[in-house]
Amino acid sequence: MTRDELLQRLQDIEWEDFECKQAKSELPKSVWETVSAFSNTSGGWIVLGVREEKVGKSRTFVIEGVGNAEKLEQDLIGTLRSKSKFNVTISVRSQKYDFDGKTVLAFFIPSSTVKPVYYNNNLGNTFIRSGSGDQHANDAEIAAIQRDQAFGSRSELEINDTSFNDINPESLQTFRRRIQQYNEALPYNQLGDEEFCRKIGVTLHGKMTYGGLLMLGKRDSIREHIGHFWIDFIEIPGDSSANANERYTYRMAEQENIWESYKVIIQRLRLYVDNPFVAREGGFADEDNSQLYCLREGLVNLCAHTDYFSPMHPTIRVFDNRIEFQNPGTFIVGIDEVKAHNVSLPRNPTIINLFRYARLSENAGYGIDKIAKWKELTGSDVTFETTLLYSTVSYFLPSKGGQKGGQKGGQKGGQKTTDRLLTILASEPTISRKKLSQVLGISPSAIQKHIKKLKDNGTLIRIGGAKGGWWKVVK
Repeated sequence: MTRDELLQRLQDIEWEDFECKQAKSELPKSVWETVSAFSNTSGGWIVLGVREEKVGKSRTFVIEGVGNAEKLEQDLIGTLRSKSKFNVTISVRSQKYDFDGKTVLAFFIPSSTVKPVYYNNNLGNTFIRSGSGDQHANDAEIAAIQRDQAFGSRSELEINDTSFNDINPESLQTFRRRIQQYNEALPYNQLGDEEFCRKIGVTLHGKMTYGGLLMLGKRDSIREHIGHFWIDFIEIPGDSSANANERYTYRMAEQENIWESYKVIIQRLRLYVDNPFVAREGGFADEDNSQLYCLREGLVNLCAHTDYFSPMHPTIRVFDNRIEFQNPGTFIVGIDEVKAHNVSLPRNPTIINLFRYARLSENAGYGIDKIAKWKELTGSDVTFETTLLYSTVSYFLPSKGGQKGGQKGGQKGGQKTTDRLLTILASEPTISRKKLSQVLGISPSAIQKHIKKLKDNGTLIRIGGAKGGWWKVVK
């Protein structure tokens, strides 16, 4: 941090990664709270020798300087490197500034690779950064910090007392068919099911991996090993749950695994975007490069970054004015850094890799570009928020006909039921009538009527029998 950058920071109102403290002759006691907070979150600067003054609701910062700068610097650095004060050794970078003879010290505290970081051998002295202040971490936040120690590796671990038999056969079949259609060059396509699963990371040494079980496993097996698994999708008629006319107009039934949840949710999301039906040779829909593509990246992002061991579950809420993806777990890398450098650091690498095999996610680091493209396509914002416990990506919906977009506008202005049905069958030709009923929100008997009409006019052909067959959409 240069001298000019420091001065610029002092003119700002609030920072999450910057803390000023007076220090005339000794280190202030509150410095240890800030060290803990920065270490447990995204890191930050501690500046000694600057006093905060509040005038009414505003505040200014006055450079006072420190006394005995060398001693203060040695005391802080020596304490953080010795493990005498904290439970881990903390690396620190220091800088010294001169302002008209007044010495200011600045110390950069990085985010620790070992967490939680606390002092005086007391887990209760665990702090986190919230806004521009240090806050005691509560039990749920400490638990989330501890779970993040396995960040990026848990999904690849094998699970004892599991086997290939814990895979849902229908999920594996439709997943493989998707890959065969959209990733024909994958060399594993010709392998048998068990070898295929081993090659792509669903199994390891004959056991299920956490990522493989979550993605393709049987619901009972998932619940046995990951007790809180549940992806929720809910459509709420209002701008918030509090002001909704009714609790919800649609809620997705509980699904077997991530793959089954994804298939239902992506079809529901089609109702809220411009997504005309297009088919290619063979009856399968082309990849979207549209509003739905942006939402798809948000959905895959939620699946890949969720902390599945949190008591909180991932939820997609569709309000009148926005579509909100919320998942347990913090963004480990700041969203600005991801945008600037295309950083890819998924919480569950196995899960994101499985989506990439199926050509349902961008290459590493570029998914954020597709999410951000929402504003270009719709004229409405997409926002990112994160805490230690959860992260939220919100896609705001454009106005339609002078009314707020979303549930009412999306359904009235979207595709007709027959067009939506064709789109779904083209992209998922083995889907059951029961699941079609869930996705479209109409009865199974109504589904049957639409299918009969499409078969009668030659638009839809059934290939094979009721079991093992599939639908072919004819242009």
